[in-house]
Amino acid sequence: MSAVQLEKAVTELSPEEFRKFRAWFADYDMAQWDKQIERDSAAGKLDCLMEEAMEDYRAGRTKEI
Repeated sequence: MSAVQLEKAVTELSPEEFRKFRAWFADYDMAQWDKQIERDSAAGKLDCLMEEAMEDYRAGRTKEI
């Protein structure tokens, strides 16, 4: 199914079915984001952010909330 076909199908959903689809898609989208973060972390792509945070911590530029 193409994106155009999918868009058309979504516009034809009843309000209840659209609500269900929207909830499913939000969960799916979050799961995909989590997987991407895990891949990036494992590949070391987030190391610079961790080092920056640690520098701020060591310099006293952080606070507990």
